[in-house]
Amino acid sequence: MLRPGALRPGDTVAVAALSDGLDADEEALFRRGVAELEGLGFDVQISPLIETGRHWWWGAATPVEIANEFNRMLRDPEVRAIFALIGGRMTLSYLDLIDYAAVEADPKPVIGFSDIDGVLLALHSRTGLVGGHGDLVTFGYGEWQGAGAERRQELADVSSRLLTSTSPVGLLPADSAWERWRGGHAVGPLIGGLLNRLVRLQATPFALPPERFDGAILFWEDVNTSTSAVWNDLHVLRHAGILDRIAGMLVGPVADIEVTDGGPGLREVVLDVLGGRDIPVLANLEIGHNPPNLPLPLGVRAQLDADAATLSLLESAVVER
Repeated sequence: MLRPGALRPGDTVAVAALSDGLDADEEALFRRGVAELEGLGFDVQISPLIETGRHWWWGAATPVEIANEFNRMLRDPEVRAIFALIGGRMTLSYLDLIDYAAVEADPKPVIGFSDIDGVLLALHSRTGLVGGHGDLVTFGYGEWQGAGAERRQELADVSSRLLTSTSPVGLLPADSAWERWRGGHAVGPLIGGLLNRLVRLQATPFALPPERFDGAILFWEDVNTSTSAVWNDLHVLRHAGILDRIAGMLVGPVADIEVTDGGPGLREVVLDVLGGRDIPVLANLEIGHNPPNLPLPLGVRAQLDADAATLSLLESAVVER
């Protein structure tokens, strides 16, 4: 693992357009998200690519422009963390343009989910960087206010400790009834993200080496898809031998996954692909397209107790700098 340096009060963090741009109807979420980052004690730098209505095809800019701006932030010693503005459909186009040597020279947290998982997984594969599958500035931090005072405080506490403390976060606070799909316990490093991005990445030179999945707790989520599509993607992981290597599985929100042609639900689909593998499965965690989310740091060891429906982070995501 390559742990980034711990953040300190007053550090500069950047908001980056790593995929899609900012639409007019997202401006309020964006402003609230920036305010939440400032409330955590950070100075916020906004990428010049973040301009309302600025788009190139389905992204904020061309792949080269996005990669150049991302690399500028990676190389800037004043920028201590990078938070993704929003998801989208762009990240797989510029993975070959990222300055991975800059990441190794000055590792810093990169946080986001959805399409941003393509970047997080590639960085983890190439450098071992502990990236954060967590809230986007708009759809995430921008929605903390609507989560209620108690939940907002829980999210702020977890996010702050994950980025600033060299002590393990420990037990993650659930905001819903996590579902035990298969009982048991597992301890291992967290690996995962948006399922379709993980599957696609494994067909590229930025694929995670198979041994990265040894004893791992695989987490995944998906959105605007079907149970048959998930079933096929999980079978791709099975054929690749990944399901024979992992020790446990975490599944994100299931509300936006359509049941195909009156067939089985997602739980039955997942258990069918797993077959007789003795793998604990905990589902309906706040780790996907129903933010606010709990952050999951790639590569950090966690403890999954499906019987008690709990998940704990056993290691810190950052080191002293």
